[in-house]
Amino acid sequence: MLASQVKAFADELVPLVSGFKAWCDPVICTPFVLLPAALNVFKEKGIGVGAQNMSQYASGAYTGEVSAAQLTDIGTEYVIIGHSERRELYGETDTSVNKKVHAALESPLCPIVCVGESLEQRETGVTYDLVALQVKAALFGVAAEMMDRVIIAYEPVWAIGTGKTATPEDAQDVCRAIREVLASLYNSGIADAVSILYGGSMNDKNAFDLLAQPDIDGGLIGGASMKPESFAVIINAANQ
Repeated sequence: MLASQVKAFADELVPLVSGFKAWCDPVICTPFVLLPAALNVFKEKGIGVGAQNMSQYASGAYTGEVSAAQLTDIGTEYVIIGHSERRELYGETDTSVNKKVHAALESPLCPIVCVGESLEQRETGVTYDLVALQVKAALFGVAAEMMDRVIIAYEPVWAIGTGKTATPEDAQDVCRAIREVLASLYNSGIADAVSILYGGSMNDKNAFDLLAQPDIDGGLIGGASMKPESFAVIINAANQ
């Protein structure tokens, strides 16, 4: 999407969701260059705006990077951290993800922390151990009082952009395991309060079944979010 297309997208989406019960918080996460346009059209419509990445550094000579302070200065509220594509294509590690989480929490940003396994890892039976490790690493050193701003997104890498999706039961099992990890790190109250999203090819056809699961609180939507009608169906499903 181009900046010149953002308003038309918003004009189509907002009327489709304006009558829904506000039980969920829709958020649009865009590339850096689209943030000003998105903030201009969405913030007054009850739809949050987030970035798709950020720097782990607060300041310094890091050409091409965008800091938490720069994001919040223009009104950004959320940031995706550790997306599978960032890990796979750009070499992000559990350590750099943890540093970005801390950088976000030192600002007003709400980090959406992504965890998930590849097809090979799933087939070798290490899904639960791997996801638990990623959650623990991402949240290392994060104080309990900061957890009310943290969102966890489970995105099985094998189900992103492939049209494949975990069954509702499989997705629920991993999301429940994530909540159990949070309870072990903090307590059951904090674990229950953290929003856990599912991010593996959720669309308007499977959203209701996925979001009916007790430990799936929302979705991290990819391709389906580019189609206002489909995205509106998913938002409606999250409001049930």
